[in-house]
Amino acid sequence: MNVDDLDWQASNYGGIAPGSVRLLLEHGHLGLIIQTAAERGEWFCAEGAAEELCRAGEFGRALEVVEPFVASGWRAALWAKADVVLQAGRTQEALDLVRPDEAGGTAKVHRFARLLTRAGRIDQAIALLVPHLDGGWARFLLVEITEGQGRDEQVLELIAPHAESARQARGEGRWNSDLSNAQELQAQVMERAGRADEAIRTLGEDIAERRFLTQNTLIAYAELLARHGRLDELRELAVQNAHELLDVYADALRTGGRAKEAETVMCEAIAADDWVGYRAWLSSALLQDGRLDDAVAVAEPGFSWYDCSNLLAPLVHQLHDRPEELLRLLEHPLTVPHHGHEEFQHNWRAWALAELGRIDEAIAVAEADPAPWKDPRIVKAGLLATAGHLDAAATELRALGTIEARQELFDVLVRQGRAAEAVAVHPTVAEQRAAKPKPVPLDENGYSSEPPF
Repeated sequence: MNVDDLDWQASNYGGIAPGSVRLLLEHGHLGLIIQTAAERGEWFCAEGAAEELCRAGEFGRALEVVEPFVASGWRAALWAKADVVLQAGRTQEALDLVRPDEAGGTAKVHRFARLLTRAGRIDQAIALLVPHLDGGWARFLLVEITEGQGRDEQVLELIAPHAESARQARGEGRWNSDLSNAQELQAQVMERAGRADEAIRTLGEDIAERRFLTQNTLIAYAELLARHGRLDELRELAVQNAHELLDVYADALRTGGRAKEAETVMCEAIAADDWVGYRAWLSSALLQDGRLDDAVAVAEPGFSWYDCSNLLAPLVHQLHDRPEELLRLLEHPLTVPHHGHEEFQHNWRAWALAELGRIDEAIAVAEADPAPWKDPRIVKAGLLATAGHLDAAATELRALGTIEARQELFDVLVRQGRAAEAVAVHPTVAEQRAAKPKPVPLDENGYSSEPPF
């Protein structure tokens, strides 16, 4: 194994990917995973095996799995070793393995702060982050790692200057993205410290005077009001900022057992301003309540809109594990996909039929797709596997024999109880890398200088 291959695996989910490793673990093949990590240099196998061994308290065996990867000089493997050593109770050794030097980048500092927290050294973690608190991510991490640690007052003292700088920046008409989360984090810590009224008052004054930098702060304030039952204030705020906050208000009503009132609020908003966000919220809520026909009626005008504003796909995604209802949606007289969703209706319908065991119909639907999204033979094999016809699926994939087909065959074979064969047939990292399209050269402006443009 070498660092270049390991970097490629990590950035491309190459080799036997994490989901496939989990499948092997679910079927009880820990020994095979350990063997594969050693023989094929499969990082995700090594990582998954080490985690499983640590859960079983077998820290020595976990270290044996990761050590060859550490020996390659790959930094990520060293972090994995530190994690094992820490779980084994050798705290100082774990910290010494990955302690960032003075030239350590931000990512290393943040990762080490998390490790210090897990080691029970919260004061050291805070001290490590303090010089970096001008950055929004460091403040976020500070708040995250100190939850439940009895450090809320200290955190508030550290965040206060940054929250004040954010207020001043907006008041002076300056945009500073590094300050954008300071006010909402300040309110969050106040709230968890038992000072919710102060949090509401402080952030409420900022909102009223428009002394905040991003919409996220406005939403955080609305959610704060909702958590503490301040619905009258929330309603007033939502009326003033309907596109941003009406869904927060409606969610609060539903949480409080006032679903009908929430529906009325959103219906009135649609009547006054037929904005896609209102329809998206209402159709989703109706679907959650089992009112599929009503959900379709609300969303249908958005089926012809483009991309993320198309309201058919969100309904489909909510029904992926409910194939009977998904078929009802796709066969509804108002369900006519447009603009980038035409081809997916074949796919959606085929998978729903396969999940219901109607495999011949599923295959016929998939084969009728004029623009299949992947190799039709792989689609057919996937439908067969979904319907439980594993032998037939395996036959299709073996006959195809491509890199992608062999990856799909891996899952089928594991489900058949043939895990060793699955590993043997899975393409190696070298094969995957060789099959990967070469990067297209870019010009000085960052655009492709040759097809595809």
